[in-house]
Amino acid sequence: MNGPAAPALLGVRHHGPGSARAVVAALDQCRPGAVLIEGPPEADALVHLAAEEGMRPPVALLAHVSDDPGRAAFWPFAAFSPEWAALRWALAHDVPVRFIDLPAAHSLAAGGPVEEEPEPGPAGPGPAPRLDPLAALAGAAGYDDPERWWEDVVEHHRGGGPAAGDALAPFRAIAEAMAELRTAYGDDGDSVDGGSGGAGRDTVREAHMRLKLREARREFGDGIAVVCGAWHVPALAGKRTVTADRQLLKGLPKVKAETVWVPWTHRRLSRRSGYGAGITSPGWYGHLFHAPDRPVERWMTTVARLLREEDHPVSSAHVIEAVRLADTLAALRGRPLAGLTETTDAIRAVMCEGSDVPLALVRDRLVIGDVLGEIPDAAPASPLQRDLTRLQRTLRLKPEAAGRDCEFDLRKGTDAARSRLLHRLRLLGVGWGEPVRSRGGLGTFRETWRLCWEPELAVRLAEAAVWGTTVESAATARAQSLAHEAKALADVTTLAEQCLLAGLGEALPVVMRALSERAALDTDVGHLAQALPALVRSLRYGDVRRTDAAALGEVAAGLAERVFVGLPAACSGLDTDAAARMREHVDAVHQAVGLLAGPGAPGESGMRERWAAVLTVLAGREGLPGGIRGRAARLLLDDGKLAEGEAARLMGLALSTGTAPADAAAWIEGFLGGGGSLLIHDPRLLTLVDDWLTGVPPDAFTGVLPLLRRTFSAFEAGVRRALGEQVRRGPASEDAGRAAQEMGIPGFGAALDEERAEAVLPTMRLLLGTTPTGGTGR
Repeated sequence: MNGPAAPALLGVRHHGPGSARAVVAALDQCRPGAVLIEGPPEADALVHLAAEEGMRPPVALLAHVSDDPGRAAFWPFAAFSPEWAALRWALAHDVPVRFIDLPAAHSLAAGGPVEEEPEPGPAGPGPAPRLDPLAALAGAAGYDDPERWWEDVVEHHRGGGPAAGDALAPFRAIAEAMAELRTAYGDDGDSVDGGSGGAGRDTVREAHMRLKLREARREFGDGIAVVCGAWHVPALAGKRTVTADRQLLKGLPKVKAETVWVPWTHRRLSRRSGYGAGITSPGWYGHLFHAPDRPVERWMTTVARLLREEDHPVSSAHVIEAVRLADTLAALRGRPLAGLTETTDAIRAVMCEGSDVPLALVRDRLVIGDVLGEIPDAAPASPLQRDLTRLQRTLRLKPEAAGRDCEFDLRKGTDAARSRLLHRLRLLGVGWGEPVRSRGGLGTFRETWRLCWEPELAVRLAEAAVWGTTVESAATARAQSLAHEAKALADVTTLAEQCLLAGLGEALPVVMRALSERAALDTDVGHLAQALPALVRSLRYGDVRRTDAAALGEVAAGLAERVFVGLPAACSGLDTDAAARMREHVDAVHQAVGLLAGPGAPGESGMRERWAAVLTVLAGREGLPGGIRGRAARLLLDDGKLAEGEAARLMGLALSTGTAPADAAAWIEGFLGGGGSLLIHDPRLLTLVDDWLTGVPPDAFTGVLPLLRRTFSAFEAGVRRALGEQVRRGPASEDAGRAAQEMGIPGFGAALDEERAEAVLPTMRLLLGTTPTGGTGR
């Protein structure tokens, strides 16, 4: 072996492309008999998977406590990480490779999850004011920015290898610099790799590394290469006794830990986790590592392509000028090569015309990026993870780091299965997808999801594995457990809705028993009214998903009857905030009754009539909050349950001189909430509102104005214009249909065209599933 006489200590910055190239050049030169890498020793059995064809970085080693998967740590690797480059080199040359950092069993036991929030710069300020080695070295070199100094010295260096000189020379220089810093400032400084956690933690880690190094030298001889954070190099080169190192490790807490490979993303490389320093530009670093030559020109071309895809006019001339400007800025600033700062300034000035809006797109898509790694099938995984992987392939639902919207038609088998999978994962706490409002309408057969796979979901999957070995069984067990644990009625109704959405038929009976028990014990009408809409939505979901929800319908009907009985009394004596919440409950119950009393539903024959009777009581009972009385009157009017002129009578009473202006304004807000076109159709109501408003005393007008402005500002612009025109013309010239038609409000005519209206009735009956009862069917 053409190896060195002593171990080669290769101090690096984690996730540095220059460090990765330098490590490969050094390994090619010294040809070690074994490679030691800073990382958890529990992963030694997994290193061979890095050579598998299906392994594509960025990836990470995930270590978690066996009986508490939430306590976990990640050790991420990008294609441009020096550790990954060393690992791949060792596997390609059939050289033994070992991890030598403190075992995850100790680090997880001592400090819980070894993960911190992203911190700026190459090393970050640390949790307390401590030495930043890069800042110290950059300052000594005349730089005010440590990141820029590191890029100039290491990341932009593209030479190395035997042909270019001694590939180990840069590492000897870095080791000397780190030794001087540790001598001058002590061993409490933050490491170049961004590691923190205090001098005690670093000292213990370095003691373990020295022991592993001695062990490897006994097994493989002195021809060994060690790849670790540059800050640790002086500690590994120093003379310490075995006894002293073992004493430092004696009595450390320990847990049982499991380690697996998981996919990672470029975006998550900005987090400090395990050993890794957060980096703010992983996409840029990846470009520097992979570009064979002319990195600035290639980067500008990539940026231009992205901007053109987003319909920004960028030509080849823009690329040429941007490259020239970046090179000029680098020369003016004394840099050997244009870095990210210079290229960004040039892109902003030339391609983005000084705007930061398209530049933000470049930063998000290219400087950071949404690259998601892949793990081979041979990698160890829990049964739950394997079942999820199988379902993802079967349903052709590939996890991606970039967020995307997917629309599912639940009438199709594959789309319905995809929806069930995502709902089951949400029930397990694995938020791969988030439901969003569909752009295509409100039909229950359509769902829209926003999908984004985050690496942390691997931890959530590990936690969920305690519930079962498949997604369905785990979600069923989790739902049954939640049903027993739930205290509030609304929680159980929400759970019932989730079970129907997820297609968990085995869990539904348990949830229904819990629902019946909670509903029987809960006497708060507000809770009952809050729970009813979720149950009714569940019935609709059960219909479109072809699930048996008969038991749910019976519970919902019983819940509705209890709301009908208790609602009038529950609306008495409420303050302003409580009245607003109760008004929302009234709206929700009204919508729920409309669905619950549909064709074939339990209690269809009289439920609407009983609800109308409750609304009539609310609309006419004195002493109730004005907003609730006004809303009840409007709901009755919309359903055709008010006799002719009754709405005007109720409004006249509410706006009489004996009513406090604030209560009258609340009545108007409740009555007109949801749209003001009613005032255009009925000039009598508009006249009542106008007369009341002009008669409000000046001192009271100031108090009711914000409420009125909030009410009328919710109207569409065309409706507001039509109302203003009618008020301007006055009562003598008010013609609702003609005024609205002149203002260009769609759907308004001078009179009802009964022949055209009759033509749409058959289609409406087909959509609503109703049949004519005689006459015209209206």
